[in-house]
Amino acid sequence: MAKEHLHKFNIDIKVTEADIDALGHVNNVVYVRWVQEVSAAHWAHVAPPQMQEKYQWVVRRHEIDFHKPAFAEDTIKGYTWVGEHEGAKFERFVSLYRAENDELLASAKTTWCLLDALSMRPRRIEREMLELL
Repeated sequence: MAKEHLHKFNIDIKVTEADIDALGHVNNVVYVRWVQEVSAAHWAHVAPPQMQEKYQWVVRRHEIDFHKPAFAEDTIKGYTWVGEHEGAKFERFVSLYRAENDELLASAKTTWCLLDALSMRPRRIEREMLELL
């Protein structure tokens, strides 16, 4: 495992046949889904149920760099950690590695916006949430 990820949240993702495109590797759109899955798994892991009910996250921007292709039957290790925040906006980073040999496949920087789940209006990120993330 890459040293910079020793203390980051991670999950395993199994590549399926449905993820493979006409070129024989994982389609680029699938990486966006994985970025969201890793991010959502982190939120579900750290936030208590009452906080999850009170808030929702929406994506404002994805930036993804593709480094190497993933293939059928690969297991992907997805790591995430958070960056800077301002008001209701938050940076989140995701790196996707091939679990077998620790090759970096893709890296992403995503900007998320915190919403109040009832009003669906942006909500400033409070210290309590920052401490969890």
